[in-house]
This record gives sequence, structure tokens and C-alpha cells, in this order.
Amino acid sequence: MTHLETIEQKVQEEFKQYKEMLMICTGTGCVTVKSFNVRDKLSEEIKAKGLEKDYLIVPTGCYGFCAAGPIIVVQPEGIFYQKVKEEDVKEIVEEHLINGKPVERLMYRDPVSGEINEKIEDIKFFTKQKLIALRNKGLIDPENIEHYISRGGYREIRKILEENNPEGVINEIIASGIRGRGGGGFPTGVKWQLCRKAAIEKKETPTVICNGLDRTVIETDPHSVIEGMMIGAFATGAQEGFIYIRKEFAFAIKRLEKALAQARKYGFLGDNILNKNFKFDINIHLSAGAFVCGESSALMASMSGRVAEPKSKYIHNVERGFRDKPALLNNVETWANIPVIIEKGAKWFASIGTGDISDNPLKGSSGTKIFSLTGKLNNTGLAEVPMGTTLREIIYDIGGGIPGGKKFKAVQIGGPSGGCIPESLLDIKVDFDTLTEAGTIMGSGNMVVMDETACMVDVARYFVNFLKDESCGKCTPCREGLYALNNILTGICNGEGKEEDMKFLEELSETIQETSFCQLGATSPNPVLSTIRYFRDEYEKHIREKKCPAGVCKALISYSILEDKCIGCTMCAKKCPVNAITGENKKVHVLDKIKCIKCGICYDVCPVDAVERI
Repeated sequence: MTHLETIEQKVQEEFKQYKEMLMICTGTGCVTVKSFNVRDKLSEEIKAKGLEKDYLIVPTGCYGFCAAGPIIVVQPEGIFYQKVKEEDVKEIVEEHLINGKPVERLMYRDPVSGEINEKIEDIKFFTKQKLIALRNKGLIDPENIEHYISRGGYREIRKILEENNPEGVINEIIASGIRGRGGGGFPTGVKWQLCRKAAIEKKETPTVICNGLDRTVIETDPHSVIEGMMIGAFATGAQEGFIYIRKEFAFAIKRLEKALAQARKYGFLGDNILNKNFKFDINIHLSAGAFVCGESSALMASMSGRVAEPKSKYIHNVERGFRDKPALLNNVETWANIPVIIEKGAKWFASIGTGDISDNPLKGSSGTKIFSLTGKLNNTGLAEVPMGTTLREIIYDIGGGIPGGKKFKAVQIGGPSGGCIPESLLDIKVDFDTLTEAGTIMGSGNMVVMDETACMVDVARYFVNFLKDESCGKCTPCREGLYALNNILTGICNGEGKEEDMKFLEELSETIQETSFCQLGATSPNPVLSTIRYFRDEYEKHIREKKCPAGVCKALISYSILEDKCIGCTMCAKKCPVNAITGENKKVHVLDKIKCIKCGICYDVCPVDAVERI
């Protein structure tokens, strides 16, 4: 029996000693709502009841269901407890663990049907997902390397070292059709092939780099990223790797440092790895977190101590990247997929997703993609779904739909540079090519859902203003173009829009797209072009009628109290922050429009809809 199998058997035997395991989420989302306190209280109660030999507490990585945290899952039953507080722990221990009666009030209730879902396997948020990159979420302690090994970890690096066929590894990655998950969508295997070729031709040792600006995978399963990087290093001939991560991700960095130390201790990093004459180690590079560092060449400039600015792509990073030597850069999600592709094969991975890659592995969208679901959703969090899943499935089945009985209006996909997709396109398949055709990008996988209360002109202005401030300033189209877009959009929101503004916004956006130095600049007009494309009527009402249909743009709205509806409850007067409303109890109130700051509080709190917004 080999070293890996020995560890795997040891962990499995350890788990069998316990009646049940209490898997408690310790991802950032749950930690912020005190899951560590819940964990400690759980440990205290179990010890107080003398149950240490029957129940094992396992702190896991992120379950993804951030809206439900803190989360405890009792395995192998699969009983799912949500929003657990310290004061709930005693009841769980006494009623569930001792008396065998699961605590129903802490279970998840479907926001649509109202049904209680007792087990994790019954909750649509989880059942609609397919886990590859996040395959170990909620199942292991991310700070324990032996837990990763017990799930088959580090077997694939051992396998490829025994086979000793770097070109074969690269061909397998190409055949899988996996494209970069960091936003660019470039075929991963082709990038590896180009890097290896450049290194051989230049007789230089390449560097392997992980863009760790997405922390969740690292927090949840750091060893999957490490093993993926090891496979990439073997395939390209690299001996040194870096994980580039924002310094404010302190929790992820702590887990990463611990994982790297464990990997070295167990002989997976360093010299003569697994006695196969393979040398490789990984270091952490802390970044300041500028948005432009998502661009590959800007990231490498930052790593080199230079200003984080992109360079022209006529020389690729795989030829001259970090330290002007061949460099292989992939995002954390991409790296986490690699061991599974090697384990299950390219055909298996390629069978998931959309697009036929049998004739051309450089086309299509194979595998899965992780999306961050935020905004006006019942179930916010992180979800991994097969490429080709529709927006409707993601938003309504996994996301649980729109809260408060509101109507869906749009979803912005791909981060700040992404476009806004309307309700009429909810049934499109989510993959690289379809999203591009719809006017947005896959990007980093962010989805911001908006309901009927959103003003799409203001949404475009918000994202353009962010991108304006984050522009590195190297090229004129991005630097000056975004500044001009922001001025025009701000003017429209302030009631200063002119008929010619629409045409100017479109022409300027197209110019920025075609002439910007890097893809961050080229994609930055997406919020403008997509909102004009799908919500042109809102722009026209802002410009021609000087009205904001959503009631968001303060300069274009006003409030008044309807005399025939006001019952004199005084609620609006009590809540007004500037005392702009006066009136006696049970008498019609009056709103002073000069004092009014148009905050909308009176509109929101009036119980009889006596406040009119126009």
C-alpha cells in the first residue's frame, strides 16, 4: 500500500469511529456571522454531554449558500441547519443528537413553495449544481491535508509523474476543451502548449502563476489548486510557482499558507517530489488588489514591482511574462479543475457543457462554471453549474427567485465590465459564446440580479464610474473615454440629457471597444451598450420626459401627499430625516418640497399609499 492510500485508509477509519459528523461552514460568509462562535459552542455542548466519542466536529470550507449561514450539516444523514446561532446549539445537541428529533425550525424553507427541506439533497440550491472545481466543498476540513488525500487528492500528480509524458498531459487538457475561468476564456491546453514550446525554444525555465483574486476556492479547497498547479508545472517544465492574491484576503491567505506548509511536509512540494526527480514549489505574492490586475500582463508587471499596466499582446506572456521569461497564468478555478480532468479524462469533461468540440477542441464551452449570485435574490451565494445552464434556472431554481414579490428586471453578468441581460433573454444558455452574443461576458462569474426598482441608466452610470476610477490610465480611449461616458450618464440622471446623447454614448462606446489597449478597456462599455440595447425606453424617458421610471434618479422625481388618501397616521412625519413633513394626528399632512431631499422614506413607510412619487 502506497503512502497516499495509507493516509486515505487512516482518515476513513477515523471517520467510521463516529456516529455522525457535524460539518460546520467556516467560509468567509459564515465566519462574518459568527460561525466560529457556533463551532466553539457546539464543541462545548458536546463535551458537556460526554458525546465526544460519538460526534466529530469538522470545520469545512464555504458551502456556497451564503444567505443561509451559519450552516451546520449533520452527516451522513444530510440534515441541513441554517442561520444557526449560539443559543440554538443546545437545542440541536439535546433534541437531535440525543433524542433523535431534528430541529425543524432551523431547517431551510423553500421561498417559493414554502416547504421545509430537511436534507441538503432536497434543496434546489444544491441539487441543481454540478461540482467539479468545488467538488470537496462541505465535505472536508480545508486546513487538513489528510482530508483532501482521503478524497483522492494528489493521486493525479502521482499518476502523471509515473507516466512521465508532459506532452500527453497537455494534449489531454486541450482535448477537454477547458477555457480559462478567469474571464478571458482562452483555451487552457493551448496556453500550456505554447508555454512549453517557448520554454524549450528559449531554453528557459517557465514560471507557473495562479491568479488568486477569487478567494473562495482557496478558502474551500486549497490543495486542489496546489495539485492543479503541480500538474501544470510538470507539463510545462516549471520549477517555481506563485499564487497572486489580494492582501486583504487575510482568511484565505492564512489557509493557503497552512496548505502550502502541509504540502511541503508531506513531500508534495520541494525537491524530488514523490521520488520522481520532480522539483517544484509555490510562493504567495500579495497584491494591492487593483482592478486592472485582473489583466494578465498587468498582474505580472505588478509581481515584478512595476506599475500594474498591461502591455501589448504582440508578445504573449507564455513567451515573455514574469521576469521576461515564459509564464503560465491561470485562475484558481481553472487550476482546481485540472486534477479532475486528469482523473476522469478529457472526454468526460468535454461531455459536460455546450458546443461540439470533437472536431475542434478550441470551440464550445465544456465543463462547469462557478457563479457568485448577488443582488435581489432569495438565495445569494456561490453556485457551480454546467456550462449551458439557462439564466432562468440559475436565478429561479438555484437563486430562489426575487424576494418581496418583486419582478425580475435584469441581471448583470461578468463583473463591472459585464452587460445587463433583460427578462426576455432569461432562457439563453450561459456559456462563453452565447453571453458574448447577448452583449456581456463570462468574466469572473459575477451575477448581480436587479428587480423592478432598478434604474438601468443609473446602473450603467454606477459601473462606468467604478471602471473610470479603476482605469490604469495607460491608453487614451479607456482613460478619457470612460470619463466622458460617466459625464454624459451623470447628466442624463440629473435631468440634463439631450437627444444627441444616445448616439454619442453608442459611438464613443464602440470606439473604446475597438481601440483600448487591453480587454479591460475593451469590455468596459458593456454596461452602457447593453442597457441602451435592451432598455432604450428608459434612456428616452430620462432625456425626453425628464422622468426616471424606477424612481431612482433624485433630480427627476418628486414626492407629494395625496389629500384624499392621507389618514394622518404621522408615520411619514416621524420618519422624515429633515422634518419636511408636517401635520397633526388624524389630519392630512403636508410635504415641503423645498426641504425634501427625495430620500423616499415617506413613500416606503406610508401604510395607505398616500405618498405619490412622480
